Amino acid sequence: MRMKSSAVSRSVFSDLAKRPLGVFAHVVGRFFLAAVIAVLALSAPAFANSKYAGIVVDAKTGKVLYGESADELRYPASLTKMMTLYLAFEALEAGRVSKSTPVPFSKNAAAEPPSKLGVRAGRSITVEQAILSLVTRSANDAATALGELLGGSEQRFARMMTNKARALGMTRTTYRNAHGLPNSEQRTTARDQARLGLALRQHFPQYYDYFSTRSFRFGKQTIGNHNRLLGNVRGVDGIKTGYTRASGYNLVTSAQLEGRSIVAVVMGGTSGGARDAQMRKLVAKYMPAASRRGSGNLIAQAPATPVAVAEAESQPSEPAAMAAAALPHTGPVPDFRYGGEEAAGSVEMAYAEAEPASDNPVLSGKIAPNTLEAQSVKLAQHPTPSSDVDAQITNSVAKAEVAAAKAEAQTETVPEGWVIQIGATADKAQAMTLLGNAQEKGGKVLRHATPFTVAFGSGAAQVYRARFGGFDDQNKAVNACKVLKKKGFACWASQQ
Repeated sequence: MRMKSSAVSRSVFSDLAKRPLGVFAHVVGRFFLAAVIAVLALSAPAFANSKYAGIVVDAKTGKVLYGESADELRYPASLTKMMTLYLAFEALEAGRVSKSTPVPFSKNAAAEPPSKLGVRAGRSITVEQAILSLVTRSANDAATALGELLGGSEQRFARMMTNKARALGMTRTTYRNAHGLPNSEQRTTARDQARLGLALRQHFPQYYDYFSTRSFRFGKQTIGNHNRLLGNVRGVDGIKTGYTRASGYNLVTSAQLEGRSIVAVVMGGTSGGARDAQMRKLVAKYMPAASRRGSGNLIAQAPATPVAVAEAESQPSEPAAMAAAALPHTGPVPDFRYGGEEAAGSVEMAYAEAEPASDNPVLSGKIAPNTLEAQSVKLAQHPTPSSDVDAQITNSVAKAEVAAAKAEAQTETVPEGWVIQIGATADKAQAMTLLGNAQEKGGKVLRHATPFTVAFGSGAAQVYRARFGGFDDQNKAVNACKVLKKKGFACWASQQ
């Protein structure tokens, strides 16, 4: 074989040598161009996504377990609502408002683009409904209305947000609005968002369960949570997603398991699936490295200090009194960065059994299908010209969800009756592998079940939901889920 290969090579180059120089140069040029392209392709990951930033912090000790571009400025997008909620919880704790306090919607709030609840100007919701809408739908109109209630105006509330950020030691964060829609002056870092996540857990344990809300009822709507890791990655209990075209896909995640606890941040994801896959990897790799010891009292509660609206976005020094933990500015960098869903071999870990449902009476025990926040942002970027724009925007998110559901149903022949879902991946074959593993371990409860996948979303954000159909009634579907959960799979039942 070696002699034959050598002969072929000599033949090729001998033939080229006999050809005109121009032809030879053309062929060499093509080989050179191909080599350059190959080199660029191999080196591309190093600079493929300049928006990316990430950090993982041990929530008991404050040790940084992983950091990459953690102090570089980024756009927070809807991670902004974490601070809006921090100030809402603070007002609840101080007795300035109650869960039933009305939150009036001004013309300014009602006019915010989707994602939104669609409440008309002059009407109101309760503080608790506002909180739930921020946690699940990431409603921009509710965020503005809540900010106006707590601060008197959106601008004043933004100053309150920035002041509180400084008081928590978030030295590089500046807020300009309560919702996170594009504003070039609204910046933050992955490290600052980790501090905020830690502060929310530490300072408001009585309200933190809101972040684990899977869905809630608002009028005739059942609003699902944008956070796909809830119920799909063991130990994850929140916190918040975010997306704008400028920011990319962001996620702050809290996870607690077997006495260990972490807060992780991923910013600038190229897609929702890529962002979620990176977060799964971070949780899987660094949760075992977290300590079981430590008080977890990392972020000191301190009164806000005045901050001018036009404050520069330079990095000021952090007063020692601002926080009990400084979160080191160095940390290990792993040998991976998000690049799509995980390999089939690790899917079972990613979709392990969910934590028990909260006993908070305002939380629903049913897991509603996740909505796509990018879909809502696209609606905001391409508004429909009409004399009744407010009425159309009010229904735009609901219409988008209905359209997505119809498209989903048309993807494959979907079994009627009760079905169960055990996860979602960015790759159809991977979803089928997950179903195969589940059917093998499920035993008799899945012996006659029909495995199938349903595509949801489009483009880079498309995922395939892994489901089983063929259950005659709710009890059989629920019983199948109970068996799968014992085997380490997430599972929820619904009527098709």
